Amino acid sequence: MPDAEVIRMAATVVRNGVPPDEVLFGLVGDARLVLIGEASHGTAEFYAARAEMTRKLIEQRGFCGVAVEADWPDAYRVNRYVRGRGQDETAEQALRGFERFPTWMWRNTSVLNFVGRLRDHNDRTRAGVGFYGLDLYSLHRSIQDVIGYLDRVSPEAAARARGRYSCFDHADGDGQAYAMSAAFGAGEWCEEEAVAQLVELQRNAHAYARRDGLLDEDELFHAERNAVTVQAAERYYRSMVSGRVSSWNLRDEHMADTLDALAEHLSRVREEPAKLVVWAHNSHLGDARATEMGARGELNVGQLIRERHPGECRSIGFTTYSGTVTAADEWGGPAERKVVRPALPGSVEELLHRVQAREFMLRFDVARPAADVLRAALLERAIGVIYRPRTERQSHYFRARVADQFDAVIHIDETRALEPLERTGCWERGEAYPFTV
Repeated sequence: MPDAEVIRMAATVVRNGVPPDEVLFGLVGDARLVLIGEASHGTAEFYAARAEMTRKLIEQRGFCGVAVEADWPDAYRVNRYVRGRGQDETAEQALRGFERFPTWMWRNTSVLNFVGRLRDHNDRTRAGVGFYGLDLYSLHRSIQDVIGYLDRVSPEAAARARGRYSCFDHADGDGQAYAMSAAFGAGEWCEEEAVAQLVELQRNAHAYARRDGLLDEDELFHAERNAVTVQAAERYYRSMVSGRVSSWNLRDEHMADTLDALAEHLSRVREEPAKLVVWAHNSHLGDARATEMGARGELNVGQLIRERHPGECRSIGFTTYSGTVTAADEWGGPAERKVVRPALPGSVEELLHRVQAREFMLRFDVARPAADVLRAALLERAIGVIYRPRTERQSHYFRARVADQFDAVIHIDETRALEPLERTGCWERGEAYPFTV
């Protein structure tokens, strides 16, 4: 039987990328960590379906937080808003903390709607469901938040933190500028100072938490995670001059460690095991051991969480065949609405396209024949914040055994670009097709 026919017989109907409740909850089971990916950082259907599945897990299965591929301090501003603790009066204001490229990744209409609904849910139920970041790019912003916390609980400790963190001043807010200076010997001193500051904060945590009753345990945890992020960011930027695999692994280990620390913190505060949904790119949440990444010595969040929490996690990936996507031509460039080329022959996306269904889900634990088909090493497309269709094979494809990479995959054959809150002229005009290849 042709492979596409095998998959067609195993496919589960989804609506707008969301499986029926009995299918979703059957897949999740008793898992405490549900990892929901995306094949690009700029596809509206991925964001909307992920948000709707997350809403169902929060409202019907007791999940208490969303952890996303975003910087900790920026996401924590949203966390304060959705829990009614911040100074922002609207969801749009809460999202203004996302100032670093690519702003559209979180400042978009899909996330805006989700954040607003999460605030409404918390106001209605007092559930206190949170929104958290896992990433490590926020070197200077995290420094500011550590010092800001210490200013409130211990001015003397804040002064020491300013002295320690002054070694980063020459980088002038730019992590890559720090990487360059570290290549010429600046890194060792800053590494020692970042570690010393984290140790002092952890050693005095109990005293800070009790002092004058000014701040609750969440704010102490926020400060500690920022101090950890400073240390991790310092290592990450310094590693950029020593090789790509090293920096990738440091970043994904940090995200996995942050997820574990967050789950432990929320479990302690709530006095029950915390259940979290994770949003990140397929390349971070699909098990690296089933991809070319693993063969190159790279690991990722999906692999680490499966290894650390066997039986307690589930991963769901997304794929698409064609459509449009919000992405830039180069790092730091403006958001553009780009045409996604039809997937290459020999790719998982092209195989799923041959099923001739607009959208469907494959759950590999129950669809064994389809799982066997998708355990072959096929090309898989990954579009991040940059999309270069003219060099698509080299820039955006790698080989993967999809049925080992994820527990389930949702395919949406044609998708459209995510809508940024700030729509540039480039985005409004869109992109012409076909390309000259």
